[in-house]
Amino acid sequence: MTIHIEGLVAIAIFYLLILFVGIWAAWKNKHSGEAEGTDRSETIMVGGRDIGLFVGGFTMTATWVGGGYINGTAEYVYLPDYGLAWAQAPFGYALSLVVGGLFFAKPMRSRGYVTMLDPFQQMYGKRMGGLLFIPALMGEIFWSAAILSALGATLSVIVDINIKMSVVISALIAIFYTLVGGLYSVAYTDVVQLFCIFIGLWISVPFALTNPAVTDITVTAVKHVYQSPWKGSINRKDTWVWIDNFCLLMLGGIPWQVYFQRVLSASSATYAQVLSFLAAFGCLVMAVPSVLIGAIGASTDWNQTSYGAIPPKEREQADMILPIVLQHLCPPFVSFFGLGAVSAAVMSSADSSILSASSMFARNIYQLAFRQSASDREIVWVMRITIFVFGGLATLMALVTGTVYGLWYLSSDLVYVIIFPQLLSVLFVKGTNTYGSVAAYLFGMVLRIGGGEPYLQLPPFIYYPGWIIEQRMHHITGEMEDVVIQKFPFKTVSMIASFLGNVAFSYLAKYLFESGKISHKYDFLDAVVSKHSGEIMDKTTLVTRGNNIGLSEISAVKPRLSVTLAAAFTRRNTLQAETVEEEEDSSPDSSHHDEK
Repeated sequence: MTIHIEGLVAIAIFYLLILFVGIWAAWKNKHSGEAEGTDRSETIMVGGRDIGLFVGGFTMTATWVGGGYINGTAEYVYLPDYGLAWAQAPFGYALSLVVGGLFFAKPMRSRGYVTMLDPFQQMYGKRMGGLLFIPALMGEIFWSAAILSALGATLSVIVDINIKMSVVISALIAIFYTLVGGLYSVAYTDVVQLFCIFIGLWISVPFALTNPAVTDITVTAVKHVYQSPWKGSINRKDTWVWIDNFCLLMLGGIPWQVYFQRVLSASSATYAQVLSFLAAFGCLVMAVPSVLIGAIGASTDWNQTSYGAIPPKEREQADMILPIVLQHLCPPFVSFFGLGAVSAAVMSSADSSILSASSMFARNIYQLAFRQSASDREIVWVMRITIFVFGGLATLMALVTGTVYGLWYLSSDLVYVIIFPQLLSVLFVKGTNTYGSVAAYLFGMVLRIGGGEPYLQLPPFIYYPGWIIEQRMHHITGEMEDVVIQKFPFKTVSMIASFLGNVAFSYLAKYLFESGKISHKYDFLDAVVSKHSGEIMDKTTLVTRGNNIGLSEISAVKPRLSVTLAAAFTRRNTLQAETVEEEEDSSPDSSHHDEK
């Protein structure tokens, strides 16, 4: 194995640049938010809510434009019988950002939430918030592991260095600057990384296009030359599968903490919407070089290159088509620059997911569920520890697990069928409660897992209409095996069933308890008749000293940003302050409940 010194130097330069920017961003913003009284923990999570339009646009774009995005787009354009028609990620994620900006960014940002799970805990209680944390955490960790694994394989193709070494070094750098600067470091490094991706890939494209081994891609788009046309097509029997996958990308791309972390860091609700629209445009622009590289791969006579006569698809290396094109169709200095771009793309996704997972755990699990009295310093340390733990876990999975992508596929599906319908309900449907949320959770999970997951060798126990059996080669053992393929759009149907289940069971529980058909004492989740539950005070009344005080009767206060949502759970301090004011200001014969 030959180690390419030029490649190592190029990677070292990119990594040092990113590390420097991450540390500089942390130092530059170390006192951010102090003047406004914002807690340090909240500054780490949402950047003090002062992320500008330029940095915000780049970091929102980097939410989805990572190693998996650019590698996966090139792979699907290159694959025979798939092509551009099946490269759904660019359009799916761009529309996801548009839909998120139109309908979800404004209500989430205007209500001052800190994480995506806040509205669930506010409406459904801390137990349900903990349950919803599980698929959200799985999605972030498995996504980080999958892209770190892809990075190791990419580096090994071009530089011939040890895969495990490259994964560990990349993960350590991403963990370190995320640990030091939180969202500020992640956001500023995203700017550098996106520049690297865009410039690195665009520099490579002209060299690859003009290589003598490459046929005109406008010809191979519609004619069979070395393989089927890269424009691709959708067979009629696969139409529902295509629609199912597209809906998963478009709607399932919304309920991710990596997206809402950017939304909630915007300086206003309108800014959050603008950033989403800018990122949608950015996603499409950043996909163009990947599409061209995939088309170049499909238009190449590999026998004329240093790669060899057997094309990548026959060597089971279609997923590595982007680094293969960079290595074998471009001059060495260009391929190494492109390699640095790919490495930067991977890190821009890994750091975001690690920060997102640690933010949800520190706030929604540790602080709001177990330690409501935790100090800001304590929350910061919990975040730092979990950044290291979750980053280490993702790295370990990338090194030892052969089914990382399969796990990510399943977890991203669970985010779509479980969290998205719950987010719809909690933001837009009045009257849903914890009983409906639990039912929706179970419906979505059973219907999705029941459909099976071929990549994980998870057999289905629900056979949806149109299922067939195909023979496929196992991605690890290389042996042929019979696999059940579901042609029915069961993921989207599972999502719709989950949403309808939430609404139906919520109103059923509300009717049964409020009509007296079921005794109030059986409202064990405190979701319908136990209106003075500490977890749902924000929806009903607050109780102190035996007097019921409606929320509308409490004078307006301007709390610190960090306690905006916490006040929805426990407004003890506010109540005490208001009660003292009332006792001092009121005369002995005045009523305790005068209008304020």
